[in-house]
Amino acid sequence: MNCGPTLSADDFTEDCLLGGRLRLRQPRKGHRVGHDAMLLAAATAAQPGDRVVDFGAGVGGAGLALGCRVAGIELVLLEIAPELAALARQNAVANGIAATVHELDIEAGAAAFAAAGLPPDSADAVLMNPPFHDGARHRGSPDESRRLAHVAGENTLTLWLHAARRLLKSGGELTLIWRADGLSEVLAALSRGFGSVAILPVHGAPGAAAIRVLVRAVKGGRAPLMLHPGLLLAEPGGAPSAAADAVLRAGQPLPLGR
Repeated sequence: MNCGPTLSADDFTEDCLLGGRLRLRQPRKGHRVGHDAMLLAAATAAQPGDRVVDFGAGVGGAGLALGCRVAGIELVLLEIAPELAALARQNAVANGIAATVHELDIEAGAAAFAAAGLPPDSADAVLMNPPFHDGARHRGSPDESRRLAHVAGENTLTLWLHAARRLLKSGGELTLIWRADGLSEVLAALSRGFGSVAILPVHGAPGAAAIRVLVRAVKGGRAPLMLHPGLLLAEPGGAPSAAADAVLRAGQPLPLGR
């Protein structure tokens, strides 16, 4: 039986995030945890005792970063790739964060979720960083794991949001990160079952257009849309802004996560 190439210790890195409060083992090649995952965690609101589900968790970056900030949540990490799910389990243990990890395709449907102990209306919060590059416009990476993590299919966003809507309790909150030029797609998809939408743009440099949007929505919410002041990642000289440093190094929440 061909099980593929055996990875050695040199194929992985041990990386410190949140100023050293979170340590992650992850593959040296392929999709790697970066700013997006940490921003997503900082934008997610949760309370001790909440059941929080991370869609497409990879090695656990966003979910475990949230677990670092909010102790006592019931954290569930969902990842389709077995090798990444295994690393997510290791990373949870290494960081002393209780988490359940399931190998699960987010698009698999209600029966697959229920078999994993995730029936409808059972989560208080869902966070997600779906593949968001348009496959028709974006040249995918030759690395399969990186391509799957970055390039969206025609219905990826709709299917992931449908799964989140099914899983969340009434009044439960969804938080996601998406490319800024695709905000209209997000708002259109959220119009089915979500409301009370709040948006936080993320800018890479002063005067530059937003590169990401962080979006929070409430299942069944009815409050008007709220647009927060943007987050600036870097100052004119390229150094991290004080606001970005507070999130990415000090582990502070963003306004959406408070």
